[in-house]
Amino acid sequence: MIGQGILELYKYLGADEDTAKTLCSVTLIFIGILLTALHQYERLAKHGGAGTLVPITGFANAMSSPAIEFKAEGLITGLAAKMFVIAGPVLVYGTAAAVLYGLIYWVTRA
Repeated sequence: MIGQGILELYKYLGADEDTAKTLCSVTLIFIGILLTALHQYERLAKHGGAGTLVPITGFANAMSSPAIEFKAEGLITGLAAKMFVIAGPVLVYGTAAAVLYGLIYWVTRA
């Protein structure tokens, strides 16, 4: 509902449909990271439940949370290394699944 409201706001402000969708996505990512940085995302998740796991905001939280938590360890060993602790497996297995699906599609199509 919040996303639809943001989308409609951007359209009301004069953005075309595609631009409004892009701006809505960027805004939701920003809100997810901002709430994570302010330590409010977890509190919101307790009340919002599965709604906070929406891929765009949930992924923003999953990427920013470890980065914020480990920033005190330094730029490389803390922030950069820990940023992919949660999201890394998702990226690896998602990419592997996409390659496997592509190969199956290519073989069965031939």
